Amino acid sequence: MELLSDPQVWIAFVTLLALELVLGIDNVIFISILASKLPEHQRAQARYIGLSLALVGRLGLLFAISWIVTLEGTLFTVLGLDISGKDLILILGGAFLLVKAVLEIHERLEGEDAHAPSAAGAGTATLGAVLLQIVLLDFVFSLDSVITAVGMVDQVAVMVAAIVVAIGITLALAGAIHGFVDRHPTVKMLALSFLVLIGATLIGEGFGYEVPKAYVYGPIAFAVGVELLNLRYQSVRARQRARSVEPVHLRPAYVKDSVSPGTTR
Repeated sequence: MELLSDPQVWIAFVTLLALELVLGIDNVIFISILASKLPEHQRAQARYIGLSLALVGRLGLLFAISWIVTLEGTLFTVLGLDISGKDLILILGGAFLLVKAVLEIHERLEGEDAHAPSAAGAGTATLGAVLLQIVLLDFVFSLDSVITAVGMVDQVAVMVAAIVVAIGITLALAGAIHGFVDRHPTVKMLALSFLVLIGATLIGEGFGYEVPKAYVYGPIAFAVGVELLNLRYQSVRARQRARSVEPVHLRPAYVKDSVSPGTTR
């Protein structure tokens, strides 16, 4: 009860909750893009399992603070830079995120048409493969999140509460975020571009170049705001014209059904 009556604790909780929500939105966007490779009936399952794993991972890392501290120790030196275990994880995770996002952009815009007969069976993904990729990125996001939380707050109970509440809110919004991103190709491309930026930022942090969070999330927030205004403007114009404009369809990542040779749609 003494903890709940301390205003400093509530300030720390709200600050940490805001941070966790920002990291959670990053996570759910990436999970949504990966889940779109799956059949429709497995997408919600992938999102909820992925976010649940993120919760378990963050809480697990939180209670392994003594192990996390050892990650700050130097493993090796490259060109005069001391690389710790944490740095190595950030570099590898950032590289994976950057490469994955670029490949996703290419596949959606330049990839082989998944509706063509020659592409039947191509571009499919299994739930296990998608979950494996989600787990890898969950670990990177969770490590960054927990290290930041430990640096901001002393009370473990406050950190646990902020993480649990943030993941709960993210779970509640996951379906809406996925649907919105999936309906608007420009938002999907923006989201993938943000993931490229975040991946590059993680690599930079791994090599010791600290990038202020405001420099990363400020442009992201501005771009999202501009795009939301643009979507609102297009919606108003569509109502005035009494017709809607069909957005450009990105190439699907999942082939719903195969086409036998010699048949036509």
